[in-house]
Amino acid sequence: MKLSYYPGCSLEGTALDYDQSVRELCAHLGVELVDIPDWNCCGASSAHMTDHEVGMRLPMRNLLQAADSGHDILVPCAACFQRLRAADRAMRDDPGHWDIAGASHLPEFEIVHISTFLARPEILEKIKEKVSRTLSGLSVACYYGCLSLRHPHVTGAPDHEMPVNLERIVEAIGAVPVNWSHRTECCSGSLTMTRPDIAGKLVGDIATAAKRGGATAMVTDCPMCQANVESRQLDLGGEDDLPVFFATELIVAAIDGRYSKKQQKVHLVSPAVVSHCFDSTATEDSV
Repeated sequence: MKLSYYPGCSLEGTALDYDQSVRELCAHLGVELVDIPDWNCCGASSAHMTDHEVGMRLPMRNLLQAADSGHDILVPCAACFQRLRAADRAMRDDPGHWDIAGASHLPEFEIVHISTFLARPEILEKIKEKVSRTLSGLSVACYYGCLSLRHPHVTGAPDHEMPVNLERIVEAIGAVPVNWSHRTECCSGSLTMTRPDIAGKLVGDIATAAKRGGATAMVTDCPMCQANVESRQLDLGGEDDLPVFFATELIVAAIDGRYSKKQQKVHLVSPAVVSHCFDSTATEDSV
């Protein structure tokens, strides 16, 4: 299987470990990722909040760059996914306005978010077959945030109010998803610098809800959510802060049978709840 791959800016910077886990996981699953040639920023969030035309043409260029490959596009970042889907919809709804030479010339591919892809039944089966050590006993709150689900007319998410993809994914590696109230609430990612008071309140509510549901960790598929929720908990000065893991990160650990020390170091909140799922020998990094 081949997929075009759009990592986006965050996965080449603050969420570099997310990109690495996506690539490692796809290699385990026999999925070849073909980077979109000369890809550019999708425009989230500064461009589309500043100029609609620029905010659309940036992701449109990426789609046209991927057109010749003929492969569906895999997108790990929730914000990038949302912007690429919005651009794709705009091109198809009004190709004349965007100087697209007719609907027959539009790219024919699907833009797929990473969790949607991993939750496909055939992919889940591959994951289960390759797991060498389950994360048995790990209680996780699956946190989706806003952008990979809403607005459903853009994202195409059929269950934007009650999503289940992350729950299915973590169950495949032996973890236990908890029932909790805030899995689709906004983490205030766009306000984290300008209004830290609002960001702190929203993250505090999310973390409190996850603990109330019985979680000892959180799992997400959004680089902004991961960074914001984990770091803001430290600012709040509470007790029992929850580490926030990428789903791909945990799957790779379950397949490899170890949670490397290198990966543990990227977390601001101690990831000991995952390393404890493996014995002392399995957690040692061979590098």
